Amino acid sequence: MPADTAQEVQGSENTQGDMLLGQIEELDKSLIEYFPDTLVVDSALTRKLVSFQANKARTYYRWYKYKEAFSADLVEYLFRKYKVVSGKILDPFAGAGTALFVCSSLGYHTEGIELLPIGQKIIQANALARGANKQSIVSGLESWLLQKPWNANGEIKGFEVLRITDGAYPQKTHHKIGRYLNELAGKPLETKEVLLFALLCVLESISYTRKDGQYLRWDYRSGRRNGKNPFDKGKILSFDEAIVEKLNEIKDDMDREEGEDDLFSVIQKDIQTGAVNLLKGSCLEVLPKLGSRTYSGIITSPPYCNRYDYTRTYALEHALLGVNDIGLAGLRQAMLSCTVENRVKSLIDLNPAWQTAIGICDDLPLLQGILNYLDYKKDKKELNNSGIARMVRGYFYEMACVIQECYRVLDKDGMMFMVNDNVRYAGAAISVDTILSKIAKDIGFQIEKILVLPQGKGNSSQQMGKQGRKALRKCVYVWKKDK
Repeated sequence: MPADTAQEVQGSENTQGDMLLGQIEELDKSLIEYFPDTLVVDSALTRKLVSFQANKARTYYRWYKYKEAFSADLVEYLFRKYKVVSGKILDPFAGAGTALFVCSSLGYHTEGIELLPIGQKIIQANALARGANKQSIVSGLESWLLQKPWNANGEIKGFEVLRITDGAYPQKTHHKIGRYLNELAGKPLETKEVLLFALLCVLESISYTRKDGQYLRWDYRSGRRNGKNPFDKGKILSFDEAIVEKLNEIKDDMDREEGEDDLFSVIQKDIQTGAVNLLKGSCLEVLPKLGSRTYSGIITSPPYCNRYDYTRTYALEHALLGVNDIGLAGLRQAMLSCTVENRVKSLIDLNPAWQTAIGICDDLPLLQGILNYLDYKKDKKELNNSGIARMVRGYFYEMACVIQECYRVLDKDGMMFMVNDNVRYAGAAISVDTILSKIAKDIGFQIEKILVLPQGKGNSSQQMGKQGRKALRKCVYVWKKDK
């Protein structure tokens, strides 16, 4: 092909891509205008409040570093600001159970759906630690700390090693984990569960790895290659110092009244605590089984449309809980589509009633414009991963089905809160907040507010190199079922 002809073709392709981007920008602007006075900057919403950071100072909530969690303070803030009627609260993506336990302390009965074994274990252990046999568990922890049985000679219990966790611990640490697990066998069930939970809490700090969103990053001392530049995670704690510190933290918190250092919790101390119930599995499978008009409120933070693979970032924990490589792959496919490896789910086969949500997505111009653009970039091999287009499509269609189910299970005047981030792919800013809110409105929700954090989120380093640093909205959606 002559040089000038090749340049013309390239120019034509650039023009088409720019045209599709321009259409997305116009449709995005129109959708923002569709929600007049709804997008509101809330100065009280800090990045600390809508993340795990604020939990670091809260008894019970600080035990496990679940980076994807929102804070207990955020739940209390939203329930103060918006009057949620008494009843039962649901979290369809329960994670570490923050919403469940905060709402329980406020007097609501709560139910949470959680797929990942690590989330299930965190919730179960926290429920036991707050339960009727608290003092018996504390005594068990004290005895365990006094004896330190992992340091005695004895049998070693093996545990699962995944391809992505092989060699994660120094040899001495790996040995002590095996001794710790072996000595758990004879302990009372409730104490055993809390002791196992304590071990899960320290795995990252005693390993060569660090959680890094989409994967585990490996310290250079592991001997495994980790990209072009060596990574130094800093001090790697010994097994003894990590587990002793964590067990003492858990024991000390259990000896105190939960929230006694928090003013709002002190005010609520006379309220009878609500029951906490964990529903295990994918919310796409569990939600349709729940009764209509069962809940007075829903508060959640679903996986973001950001390619984070929680099965990999929590691989150390899942391996210790006995999940093998096949099981891990199965969990990845069962999750809401948020990674490039998620295959297409047959939503109609899961629930024929979801044709309503699917039709709403089919007819949403901004969403279809984004999907068309990503398909175009995929065809041109201009996406850094060809699975991005499939992932984004799956994310919104599956979230639409989740929203439809949330509307069904909410009672009249029920409130729904959702924490989520906007994202960007191939230069296209994707307004997750307005797209999901439009889907919610078409399903029947009244869109009360989209509360925007004053500080936006920067895009990725790859995106910044091409489009510059453009802040993306991080929001809390406030929807109401008024019928």
